[in-house]
Amino acid sequence: MVEAVVLWNEPNNLSHWNFHLDPGWHRFAEMVKLASASIRQVNPKLPIVLGGVSSCDCDFLRTMSNLGVLPHVDVVGVHGFPLDWNHWKIDEWPDRIAEAHEVSGKPVWVLEVGASSFGADEVQQFGLERTIDLLRDRVERIHWYSLFDLPPTWPAETRHKEAEGSSYYRHYYMGLVTSQGVPKVGYDRFPRDGSVGFCQWFHYDDHRLDDAVRLMKELGVRHLRTGLSWADSFRPNAVEWFDRMMGALEDFDVSLTLCFTPAHLGVEEHHTSPPKDNQQFADFAAWAIERYAPYGAATPVAPGTRDSSRQKEVSTV
Repeated sequence: MVEAVVLWNEPNNLSHWNFHLDPGWHRFAEMVKLASASIRQVNPKLPIVLGGVSSCDCDFLRTMSNLGVLPHVDVVGVHGFPLDWNHWKIDEWPDRIAEAHEVSGKPVWVLEVGASSFGADEVQQFGLERTIDLLRDRVERIHWYSLFDLPPTWPAETRHKEAEGSSYYRHYYMGLVTSQGVPKVGYDRFPRDGSVGFCQWFHYDDHRLDDAVRLMKELGVRHLRTGLSWADSFRPNAVEWFDRMMGALEDFDVSLTLCFTPAHLGVEEHHTSPPKDNQQFADFAAWAIERYAPYGAATPVAPGTRDSSRQKEVSTV
């Protein structure tokens, strides 16, 4: 089932939101508020998560607070990759989480955390075990990024690509399973008690979907973060792919991320662009929740505790 909806992904990261087109994130703040209102009309009980904040950036959360965004969400999602990209040490995780909670006044979910095997598989193994030790009992959700390595023929979602040097290539080694399907040493160290989930993105018509379901069940995974691309909704047979993906994932508690601007609907023709009309994203969000998490379909996990026929519409939002 869909246990929560996540609004956007790393909005404080230029690779996911072009803040040069939105100084101060005012457009983003309006977009979240409109989308939240539209989702509440469809399913008032579904938890809404502020999209994963890159590097657990509490200054960004302060900006969201100042812009009045936080009353419109139930949870704040954060990301952190201190062994690969962030300029802080892995042992700072508890302090980062405490600050995010203090700033936001909301439960904090770690929607993405990971370590690459770029230099050595053993580095990733250390990152996995140490991260879980630091975050366990401090947050309600830990989503390890990711199950699979990125296939070498696919581009990584980053602005400057190979110019970033090893930072770019680390994107390709974040999985516990290689792109050829071979488990790494960290795979056997992954908790099998359901306490840790995955963040695994699926591309349009992704060939890895069925293998992902099989392996996550083998690992005893309960929680999964993935996404529906607003931009992909304009592809041929988009809804058929969305239906297939969501059907395959129905046995997991899914935090469903909605993001990526269709080129023709952006201020700039790029998936990182703010929309020209934020209500169009809100309409897409309402459509997605009505189709995949309608009110009364299931009881979502409440933050703060532990434990058909709209294809034509989606093509015109």
